[in-house]
Amino acid sequence: MTENQIANKIIGCSLEVHKALGPGLLESAYQECLFYKLMKEGLIVEKQKPMPLIFQEVKLEIGYRIDILVENKVVIEIKSVEALNDVHLAQTLTYLRLGDFKLGLLINFNVSLLKHGIKRVINGTL
Repeated sequence: MTENQIANKIIGCSLEVHKALGPGLLESAYQECLFYKLMKEGLIVEKQKPMPLIFQEVKLEIGYRIDILVENKVVIEIKSVEALNDVHLAQTLTYLRLGDFKLGLLINFNVSLLKHGIKRVINGTL
């Protein structure tokens, strides 16, 4: 399955979660529900996946964690904030670079229409 096919499934599941819960909850609630929904779809899903930082051949376990990683290809960074900003985008891109992943989805569930809260983040060309 390609990154784009996985992303389409993630977006579909995210829309279902948002439709059921609406905006205003904590990120952790959306994360758990989306994780459950993706698992039900038969996808390989990891939550709170540790992401080490390698600096000059030294592996540093400094507490970076990907919210959800799907099929070991697509990073999901979940937010529940008033508005996404450049720091959120930079965080997602950093996870893509550290893990050498090509595609990430930055999803802000704290919006009235979820389509306004989804950003595709690409590392290199896809």
